[in-house]
Amino acid sequence: MDAAISAAHEAPPAVVLVSAGASHSVALLAGNVLCTWGRGEDGQLGHGDAEDRLVPTVITGFEAPGITSVICGADHTTAYSEDEHQVYSWGWGDFGRLGHGNSTDVFTPQPVKALQGIKIKQLACGDSHCLAVTMAGEVLSWGRNQNGQLGLGTTEDSLLPQTIQAFEGISVKMIAAGAEHTAAVTEDGEIYGWGWGRYGNLGLGDRNDRLVPEKVSSVEMVLVACGWRHTITVSSSGSLYTYGWSKYGQLGHGDFEDHLVPHKVEALKDSSTSQISGGWRHTMALTSDGKLYGWGWNKFGQVGAGDNADHCSPAQVNFPEEQKVAQVACGWRHTLAFTEKKNVFAWGRGTSGQLGHGEIVDRNTPVIIDALSPDGPGSKKLESSAAIPFAAKIWVSPSERYALVPDEKVAKSGDVSARGNGADASVPENDVKRMRVSS
Repeated sequence: MDAAISAAHEAPPAVVLVSAGASHSVALLAGNVLCTWGRGEDGQLGHGDAEDRLVPTVITGFEAPGITSVICGADHTTAYSEDEHQVYSWGWGDFGRLGHGNSTDVFTPQPVKALQGIKIKQLACGDSHCLAVTMAGEVLSWGRNQNGQLGLGTTEDSLLPQTIQAFEGISVKMIAAGAEHTAAVTEDGEIYGWGWGRYGNLGLGDRNDRLVPEKVSSVEMVLVACGWRHTITVSSSGSLYTYGWSKYGQLGHGDFEDHLVPHKVEALKDSSTSQISGGWRHTMALTSDGKLYGWGWNKFGQVGAGDNADHCSPAQVNFPEEQKVAQVACGWRHTLAFTEKKNVFAWGRGTSGQLGHGEIVDRNTPVIIDALSPDGPGSKKLESSAAIPFAAKIWVSPSERYALVPDEKVAKSGDVSARGNGADASVPENDVKRMRVSS
């Protein structure tokens, strides 16, 4: 197949949505075109190999019709075909996060057979677990469960999707997944939290874990998103609330204090929030008038405010010609957005090419992704996967390629160590999650 599907002088297909993982990014384009870029060593890009991609690259051979949703986990990716009523997943398979009944890595999109034929309303991916909300309002979960983030009443991992029985008789509207916790909003506007709760990120007024969903006492909510260890919600009136960990200012309350219950972000009280996204330790909010705000950990410029200082209050992100933003997505250390003019921008950490600019440098302000944007200079083409058999190199055992890196140490309750600007010694400064085994 030709290495490029669009000539430089032709406008790229319009962007439908974007999503970001730990160090990779995806975009769904009009015409059922799926692009990925960034880190690829776990197969999360879906190109049949473990290579990084520095520019958006079309997944060739993936011909599932009617793709309506593509969501990144930390090192894996999921997609949903509305025409087929089929979920697909690929990438790092440890703990069963791909839902295929095993823990092996997958290098090209593969159907989650256990979900075949189920009409899905929404997918959510955390660090190592995934969830799906059906059109009937039921919730299924799978993957890692060491803190009860699957909501099944146990701490056993699940290699296959299982229904969360606690929601029987309750219609769920939306779900969100953090590193080890999960949140949900029901059709009635009630919010639930479960899983790891050490920083109050469940919103239940304490720091305890929950193995099943528990209702949060709060105002009526319509949106929910999770950062790594914090939670963001939006009320029916458009007010923004956050709770959980705030060592880097990711709650946006003007300080670095944790909150154990939902707390209104006063800095945006005069704005109506229409969309939210949580990163590893930063937060983004889009208002109804198309303005984008960011705050939290900013070591790599992921807040987009033009500096590398942490922000404990919302800072507006500026775009060329004051373009209004249509969608935003937080990765771990980078951020993506596309505007109403269908231009795609990226900023933050770029060490694996996850910004899509063809280089591996960090950016602290939005920079246009040429290959995906009609206003790009036109010097880049939209690349395609190499012409390899689609079924080639699908299963590779993680144990054959990697050694596990020890988990991050968790600060004890009451720890008052230095705050802000990446001062937490337990936060790795690079993007390495797993190390290759020496041959």
